[in-house]
Amino acid sequence: MPTDRNDPGGSGAAGAPAAVRDVAQPLVPRLRRFGTTIFSEMTALAQAHDAVNLGQGFPDEDPPPPVLAAAHAALDAGHNQYAPGPGIPELRAAIVAHQQRRYGLTYDPDTEVTVTFGATEALAATLLAVCEPGDEVVVLEPTYDAYTAAIAMAGATEVRVPLTPPTVAARAPAGGAGAAPERPAWHLDVERVAAAITPRTRVLVCNSPHNPTGAVLGAEELDAIAQVCTDHGLLAVTDEVYEHLVYDGAHVPLATRPGMRQRTVTISSAGKTFSCTGWKVGWACAPPPLTAAVRTTKQFLSFAGGTPLQHAIATALALPDDAVAAVTASHRVRRDLLVDGLTAAGLPTTRAAGTYFVTADVAPIGWRDGAAFCRWAPEALGVAAVPVTAFVTDPAPVASLVRFAFCKPEAVLREGVRRLTEGVAGPG
Repeated sequence: MPTDRNDPGGSGAAGAPAAVRDVAQPLVPRLRRFGTTIFSEMTALAQAHDAVNLGQGFPDEDPPPPVLAAAHAALDAGHNQYAPGPGIPELRAAIVAHQQRRYGLTYDPDTEVTVTFGATEALAATLLAVCEPGDEVVVLEPTYDAYTAAIAMAGATEVRVPLTPPTVAARAPAGGAGAAPERPAWHLDVERVAAAITPRTRVLVCNSPHNPTGAVLGAEELDAIAQVCTDHGLLAVTDEVYEHLVYDGAHVPLATRPGMRQRTVTISSAGKTFSCTGWKVGWACAPPPLTAAVRTTKQFLSFAGGTPLQHAIATALALPDDAVAAVTASHRVRRDLLVDGLTAAGLPTTRAAGTYFVTADVAPIGWRDGAAFCRWAPEALGVAAVPVTAFVTDPAPVASLVRFAFCKPEAVLREGVRRLTEGVAGPG
């Protein structure tokens, strides 16, 4: 006879009492450490105090006019129903052309490309597809919080490899006697990657250009990562959403390195490059077996959607290369504006090689606790930022480091720097 699962005294099929769960704590234990993200918290503080939001990484401008026009045209043309599960053919073809033109990577649009609701869904779908409980997933730290959550949802175990934070001045300050020195770049000790591998390691997640540090891994570092993956039979998942926002050096996809094309899921999206983060159009490129795995899980996460926006992003990826170069150049100017302003205000700052974030040290202005500074600054200074401690498990090495976003109009950046400089200097 069926057991009443609502009856704590039910005997169950094997005669054991049925488990009683606390309805006041429905979230499963492995996800209870995840609350409101730091990005949402800082944005809420910025809004509450009318602060300049240099915390959350979203642009304050619209996509290029041809891309907006393509979205309107797709709506007017009636592209308002489900897209095909893998994505509309036009966008998959545009992604293939982009990968070939930019990096010499060749993919089949029908069997090796999947369109997703942003890069976050692509990452989650991949990890859910390839990880079993007990598998280990190696990530670089500081770690974007979506990786940690997706690994936990898959029942896998996260293993972090810390990047080495900058500690000494790279060059003299340019802002005069009161200015702070610049800090050198974060860097990856590839021996730490090899040391993190165990028999349980299944996947290595590689984020380059790297959020929040702005580091861009070079060919030598990527070759070392590739060697680790091939030596141990690992799958690689790459987050390359900032691929076109590189100011020093060049972006090199891990899939281009020896032995990596057949074991890598390359993930990217349109939101950062084309200022349309709210559209959530991303993609994953991978060999057929991995693509089939990603599509299997993706279909039960969101199925398909965003059809008119997929048409618009097909147009975006077909824009001339000089249009994308102009976006990069514009962000380089903004990076330099913010770095110069922060160093002049007395905050040692790393001039990021990529992304649209820089990390600055608030200890020289009296704050050893970067998180406390970030919760104080929106009201006191009228500026919002994000503490780097939100991205790490051991806060001590980065306790006073803060991430600022420069994906804002130059006037907004100048106002943010003005408020911070005046607040740090104090009255009169």
